[in-house]
Amino acid sequence: MDVEYEVRNNAAIVSLNRDAKLNAFTHPMIAAIRAAVEKAEKDPAVVGIVVTGIGRAFSSGLDIGTLGATVTDASGGTHDAPPPTGELPALFSFLLKISKPVIAAVNGVAAGGGFVLAMMCDLRFVSEKATFTTVFSKRGLIAEHATSWILPRMIGTSRALDLLWSSVRIDAQEAYRIGFADRLFAPDALLDETITYIDRLAENVSRRSLATIKSEVYRHLSMPLAEAAWDANAVMRKALAHADAQEGVASFVERRPPRFARWTGDTDG
Repeated sequence: MDVEYEVRNNAAIVSLNRDAKLNAFTHPMIAAIRAAVEKAEKDPAVVGIVVTGIGRAFSSGLDIGTLGATVTDASGGTHDAPPPTGELPALFSFLLKISKPVIAAVNGVAAGGGFVLAMMCDLRFVSEKATFTTVFSKRGLIAEHATSWILPRMIGTSRALDLLWSSVRIDAQEAYRIGFADRLFAPDALLDETITYIDRLAENVSRRSLATIKSEVYRHLSMPLAEAAWDANAVMRKALAHADAQEGVASFVERRPPRFARWTGDTDG
């Protein structure tokens, strides 16, 4: 299988397993990744989702055969089908709508579409041996898949332009220095440390709060400050009326671990 799925502790692990091709994506693989994260979102036992690669690479991007077919179709006037209603026309943008934390555990090279996959995850935990490159300019392409909007907000305009213009390959330390990587780990510790992070969330944090905060942050990126503040006010009123708020107070007063409700996406489980 090109995409493997397992649940370990509180984490669902979605692993790209095409090592001979540096985990390059095919269209069926992209669909399988989506199916796996949507399955994890609905599983009440899963608090967070880890996306990683098996072998030498996180992902080298679109398989060259798939990319070649895409270029041929475009030059011939063929157009992709429009995305589902309300979804961005950008690779892996569906991850932004998944209501559970999605963490990229970047174990090796992340290039092109692999860079985009890491970018679309909520956090990037990175092996000290990982490398990153946008690649697009070297293929005669543009800042595609929303990199022109998301990347400057992550690392700043000039750094984003540098990565997008030059397609330079940066190492894990540089990715951490500029703010693209959130944690650095030894290669052998990467997956365990990522799972431990999710386990700690499961022990201490409301699953509903995780989902609500993720939605707020991405939604508010495109709002003026006043609109975002009023929106947060309305969301807060709903949070105060939820049982998790009562449990949060009770667990603090009683000095015990909280017992928050499980979360399965659209509704509390």
